[in-house]
Amino acid sequence: MSGNAVQQLDADLQPGNGADQYLTFRLGDEQYGVDILKVQEIRGWTPVTPMPNTPPAVQGVINLRGTVVPVVDLRRQFHLPETEPGATTVIIVVRAEDGEGNVRTIGMVVDSVSEVYNIPDSEVQPPPPAAEGVRNTIAGLVTVEDEMIVLLDIDELMLKEVLGLFDEAAGAKDGIAGGEGHENQ
Repeated sequence: MSGNAVQQLDADLQPGNGADQYLTFRLGDEQYGVDILKVQEIRGWTPVTPMPNTPPAVQGVINLRGTVVPVVDLRRQFHLPETEPGATTVIIVVRAEDGEGNVRTIGMVVDSVSEVYNIPDSEVQPPPPAAEGVRNTIAGLVTVEDEMIVLLDIDELMLKEVLGLFDEAAGAKDGIAGGEGHENQ
C-alpha cells in the first residue's frame, strides 16, 4: 500500500455513525468487500499444502500458529480464470461463524487488498433479482468513488457455499475447517 493509502486507511478506521467498516480486495478487475470484524489478519502469499477430497475451491491448508486453516481460492469459487500468485497476492484470514456460535478460521486467496471503507447501511443495496443463485452469499452492493463493490457474507459464503458445513452430509469435511469454538459432531 502507498503512504496515501495508509493515511486513507487510518482516516477510514475512525468510527462512523451508522456505518460498518469493510476491507475491500480485488479479484481481477472487480472489487469485493468483507466486514472488517470478520478479518483476523492479512498474510502475504505462501504456498499451501494440498488436501485430498476437499471442495474444488479449497486450495489446501496452512499452519497458522499451530492451527490448520483451510485456504479457499476465491477465483475458483467465483469461476474466474485462474492466475499464478503475484507480488500483491495475499491470504485474508477470516473468522466465519455458523448460526450456533461455532467459529471457523479460513483463509481466502485474493489478488490484492484495496482499502478499508466506512459504508453507511443506507448506501448498501440488495443484490438484484438476477443474482438469485448467489443472493445468500452477497450481503449487498455499494458504489464508492464510482466503482461497484460486492459486499460478501463471509459466514454464508465460506461455511455453506464453499465448505458445505450447514449440510448434514458434510460431517466428513468438518475436520478441515479448524478454528476455535467448534465441536466435531
